[in-house]
Amino acid sequence: MPADFHNDALRSRRMLQISAVSSAGLFLISLVADGRILLYLWGGMLMLAAVAWFAWRQRPGIAVNLFLWSITLMLSALAWISEGVRDMSLLAYPAMLVFSAILGGRRLFFPLLLFMLLFATVTGILTLTGLHQAYYYELAYRHIIFVDVILLMTGFSGYILIRDQRRLMASLREENRRVKENENLIGALANVDQLTGLANRRYLETEFQRRYRHCRDGDCQLAVLFFDLDNFKPVNDSLGHAAGDTLLRQMAERMNKLIAPDDILCRFGGDEFLVLTGCAPGEEKRIHQLAQSMIDAATRPFFIMDTLIEVSGSAGVAYAPRHGESFSEVCKHADLAMYQAKADGRHTYRVYDDSMDRVSREKLSMTAGLRDALKNGEFSVYYQPQLDIRQARVCGAEALIRWQQSDGTFVSPAEFIPLAESTGIIVEIGHWVLRQSCIACAQWQRLGFAGMTVSVNLSYVQFRDGDLPGKVKAILRESGLPAQALELELTESMLIGESVHVQRQMDELHRLGVRFAIDDFGTGYSNLGYLKRFNAARLKIDKSFVSGLGTSERDRPLVSAIIQMADSLDLAVVAEGVEDETTLMQLQSLGCHEAQGYYWSPALTGDHFVRWLQAQAADMENLC
Repeated sequence: MPADFHNDALRSRRMLQISAVSSAGLFLISLVADGRILLYLWGGMLMLAAVAWFAWRQRPGIAVNLFLWSITLMLSALAWISEGVRDMSLLAYPAMLVFSAILGGRRLFFPLLLFMLLFATVTGILTLTGLHQAYYYELAYRHIIFVDVILLMTGFSGYILIRDQRRLMASLREENRRVKENENLIGALANVDQLTGLANRRYLETEFQRRYRHCRDGDCQLAVLFFDLDNFKPVNDSLGHAAGDTLLRQMAERMNKLIAPDDILCRFGGDEFLVLTGCAPGEEKRIHQLAQSMIDAATRPFFIMDTLIEVSGSAGVAYAPRHGESFSEVCKHADLAMYQAKADGRHTYRVYDDSMDRVSREKLSMTAGLRDALKNGEFSVYYQPQLDIRQARVCGAEALIRWQQSDGTFVSPAEFIPLAESTGIIVEIGHWVLRQSCIACAQWQRLGFAGMTVSVNLSYVQFRDGDLPGKVKAILRESGLPAQALELELTESMLIGESVHVQRQMDELHRLGVRFAIDDFGTGYSNLGYLKRFNAARLKIDKSFVSGLGTSERDRPLVSAIIQMADSLDLAVVAEGVEDETTLMQLQSLGCHEAQGYYWSPALTGDHFVRWLQAQAADMENLC
């Protein structure tokens, strides 16, 4: 029930009680009063009946106004026809003012007070000047009844109203107490991570500032350890967020057992945890041990939802004030150290140094440069010929992206491709390369080089939105290139990491007629099972195994095994990095199918590649 309705109901009930008691009092007075005032008493009782009716109808505002004004006017009339300002009826004036202050507010109180002042003043002056003749009664027993009734009426009414006020005050005090308790609870919850029960970032920042002031006054540092779980996303993807939440809670419990009582463990967000601990001179070894202990704790298997889950962790360490004086600066540097640990192979920790910040700024600058390069047309596609070494003919080309900056310098793909993948820009770049390559290959075929194919490298990021088959189909339609002339190259690690998601899209692409090649075969997991599962048509032997064939026998058994395995699976083999005739002869003797490398040509721009094709065609004609 709404509070204002409850208050109206209470006021209406009180007015019913007060009007009933007042009516009873007036009736009792009328029994002993003389005839001069009976008419006024009956009028007062009639008005009280009206008050009771409005109160019964839940109209407390009208009831209050009608009660106070009617009683005040009745009392004033009784005083006028009787003893004036010395009449006992005016004893009820103060009670009326109290009631008006409690029930009606200032809009009722001040008009009533003004009326009473004017009536008493005017009546008194008129009586003193003889213009009003007061009627003085001889003291009788009925006057005692009059006083008693007035006192009872006002006392009863005042008591129930003041009691209501006390109850209201008690209720307000209780409400205020609950509000303060809730404020304290909200304040506590605002500092706690709801999932793990650990401190949250807000509380940690406050504690950092407080503790840093103490460290600055003394000879010590504050150590910040930034910890992040590796391979946490697959847990959410495969088992659901409930499993992921359980893992985070269990990880929080493990880490809580590693820290000292004065240390603060915080869930920073997602699968990131942060530890704040003091570091006295000579205690850095303890900090390193703590970081390693956290990593070891993450390595121990988790058993969740009847599933054994194995993850790992990486950590970064930064110190205040050595690596910054503000919370955000020290956290940023600890975060950079953690990402350096991930870049160095994960499952380890790193301590921040200035070179990490420099690398971070360089990456940020290169990220902005990547976007500008795509917009300004600084990227170009080069093509390296691929030859069928059994028939000594050109069969295709691999498309390779190059970035030539406005000052003429080239940026190595090894530098910008990983950054483009981590920022997602590779999706736009990859789409552009695919489109340019298909247009170029279609042009080669129109120039008479039938059977030419083009191989385009794909990033795992390009599979994420699930629409890669649709994009490839649109590019093939636009360029007019047959799907069989397009080969998409994928790395082994990409196939292992996201097999279900990738396989669905690869199946769609295979149905279009697009072929697949496994790039850098032998450098990754080399799992034979997925070669057929993903409908691979060719294996590309990494140049690290090919380049030594002409000078050493060490790699020959491995290359031979790959070729024999590919033959048994009905897969073509492409050797990368052929740079001399000796290597070529070795590959031919091992039964390799195709090859590419500097022995024939480096990667060429589109125009130079066409001229190279034409030159090769002319040489073949001359030989014939």
